[in-house]
Amino acid sequence: MDWREFAAEMAELARHLLAQGSTQETLDAIAERGVGLVEDCDAAGVLALRKGRAVTLAAYGDMVEESDRLQGELGEGPCFDAARRVNGERLFRITDMSKSQPDWPRFAPAARDLGVGSMMGFLLYTEDDDFGALNFYSRRPGAFTSEMETAGWLLASHAAVALASARTVDQLEHAMDTRHAIGEAMGILRERHHMSEDAAFDVLKRISQTHNVKLRDVAQSIRTRAVPES
Repeated sequence: MDWREFAAEMAELARHLLAQGSTQETLDAIAERGVGLVEDCDAAGVLALRKGRAVTLAAYGDMVEESDRLQGELGEGPCFDAARRVNGERLFRITDMSKSQPDWPRFAPAARDLGVGSMMGFLLYTEDDDFGALNFYSRRPGAFTSEMETAGWLLASHAAVALASARTVDQLEHAMDTRHAIGEAMGILRERHHMSEDAAFDVLKRISQTHNVKLRDVAQSIRTRAVPES
């Protein structure tokens, strides 16, 4: 493997991921670029756990979603383990899925039926967050060598940083949208009922608490009702 060329590809990948417009676009780009950057990789995806359930966050190529579904149903599998960090492990590499896999006695034969020859995966994490597991699939046994494990680890590290950045941007944009909606709703109340800014905010807060509805949703409802029917 030409590591100088790979380093250049990683630099380009970092720029590409940071240019995505949302967390989901970043996830999709990670899976797509992973297939192109890791030799002999036929498919890649990101699996996360939500309340104990396996959820496919991104998938590129065959096998990913069906593999994730099987691991969730069976409650076992390498990607499933990586996402929940079993025994503290942050990566796995199965060089030959045709061989016995004692850790996953039900998933392994199902994976072979899907055409999986080898797999590897990495926990996507930063100091503060775990985003799930980035998993790579090849139809060929023996495809993922120790070199490919290193390449995958480097890719996963870049991906985790990009995801952290994308999620922060999403959160900031959501906060700005919320603030804007609340400000407009307060303006409507003040104009209609001739009340102060503090009084208008108290009305929104009281409705939110009484009906157990998010403040942003209360504000959006008031804004919608204020739009004249055409």
